[in-house]
This record gives sequence, structure tokens and C-alpha cells, in this order.
Amino acid sequence: MIRPASFASNPQTFASNRFQTAPLEQDGAGARQLARAEFDALASALTRAGVTVHVFEDTPEPVKPDAVFPNNWFSTHEDGTVVLYPMLAPNRRTERRFDVLEELHSRAGFHVRATIDLSYRELEGKYLEGTGSLVLDRRHRIAYACLSPRTDLDVLGEFGQRLDYEIVAFDAADASGAPIYHTNVLMSVGTRFAAVCSDAIHASLRTAILALLETTGHRLVQLSFEQMQAFAGNMLELRSRSGDPVIALSETAWQSLDPSQRSALEAYGSIVSVPIPTIERLGGGSVRCMLAEVFLPRE
Repeated sequence: MIRPASFASNPQTFASNRFQTAPLEQDGAGARQLARAEFDALASALTRAGVTVHVFEDTPEPVKPDAVFPNNWFSTHEDGTVVLYPMLAPNRRTERRFDVLEELHSRAGFHVRATIDLSYRELEGKYLEGTGSLVLDRRHRIAYACLSPRTDLDVLGEFGQRLDYEIVAFDAADASGAPIYHTNVLMSVGTRFAAVCSDAIHASLRTAILALLETTGHRLVQLSFEQMQAFAGNMLELRSRSGDPVIALSETAWQSLDPSQRSALEAYGSIVSVPIPTIERLGGGSVRCMLAEVFLPRE
């Protein structure tokens, strides 16, 4: 997790992110302080739940309004691979920090054996924004991805070839018909469950995608458009130090779910729910976006 230094609503992402709902005028020192407090509350709640959290400080220069969302610029994998991703907004590209990867090694003993750098695709105007664009079923090596200005089919193909993932690409739109900017706001794939707003998926592939999720052993938790807009799809299954599953999501997301949906999720892990309204409204992302999972092997 990256504690933000200069959190703000990013004008370079506002046009493509319908989840950024607060006016840009609400930015300022007050918003930065609120965002840091929300960040600290989430990190503390995860730690209390037994999750090992590696917190890094954002650097004040260059200014990075979205640094709190590190999952867009890198992902880690069990074979020791790190993938670096091409991002649409120029002011987000400076979020890529090799010192973070070096500290994961020196501080916690994680080992990087190979780096796949896809960021060169920015020169082609083609983007793939990490595990925002990609929702990975790591057990079955399936990458779900809704196409958008931030998720390019060519880069998806390169990711699939180089990491040996089957690509399931589809179009998705919100209730007003606007394209959804990131796959991880409409679906979350855990070990034994999948929370998904299936109505957002284009009808031509909806049935096949739901069938694939069920075939791979996932219980479906269906989300409405309203729940998706409340970030209910932006949850993430983690593991505690004892190996128990922990499901992290925002208080906004949790409160949007009905009792049967909550019970379904509670069957698959302990729930960690924290209010992060400033980050959600100004940043247009929620808990899952704030978490970059570490799958690297230890030396």
C-alpha cells in the first residue's frame, strides 16, 4: 500500500472514470488529510485481521494524485515475475517506482526473478492498467478484462502470451451505457466466490462468462448496477498470516449489500470493511484499487 502525499481528484482521469463523482473543486489540503486518515484506517484494520501489510510512503515530488492506487502500475506473481504496466494518464506514469520493489526484497525478503515491462506500449497509445484492467483467476490462469480506453486488446494479448494466461475480454457498460473504465469495479474473483455485476457485461458474452466462473468452482454473488456504483465489485480476497481468507471492501460497498449477499461473502472469509469516502469520491477507486498483492517467493 502507498500512503498518499498529494492525493487529489486527477483531472487527467476524470473523463474516463465515471466513479470520480466529487467535483474537482473539493480538492485541497483537507481532502489530502482525510485521504491519509482513511488510508491509515484501512491499513490498521487489515493488520488487525492478521494480514501482513507493507506500507510505503508516496514521494512528494513529482506530484502523483493517484499514488494511493498502486495496483495499476505493477503486479507480482508466484514464479518471481513482476509486471509493469502502461497507463493512460501521463501524470500516473511516475507512480512506477523501482525502489518499492527493491524494498520488498530488502525489508521482507521477497525475490524478483524477472521483470516484464509493458510500459513501452504507452508510446503506441495502448494501455493496460494492471489489476484494475485485469481481474485474475490465478489458480486457473484466466484473466478477465473489459475493454476500454485503459484496457487494450493488443496489450492483453501480450500479457496472456508472456504469462500463460487465457484472456477473457469483453465489453461492459454502466446503467447509462457508458463504458466501464476498469474491470475490477464490476467483478471480483476470489478462491471460491465471484462477485460480479453481470448486467454490465455485454449480452453476447454474459452467459459464457458466468458459466466459466461457475465451471471453475466459484459461487456467484450477483451485484446490481447500484451496488457496482457503490464499489461492491471492488473487493479483494486476501490471506492472513495464518492462511485464513480475509475479504476487504469499503464500508460504502458493504452497506450496499443485502443480507443474503453478506452471508454469502462471510461464508468465504472474514470481512474487513472500512469507510474511505474521500478516496472513493475524489479518486474514483476503492479498497481493491488500494491494494497491490504480493505473490513473490521469499528467498
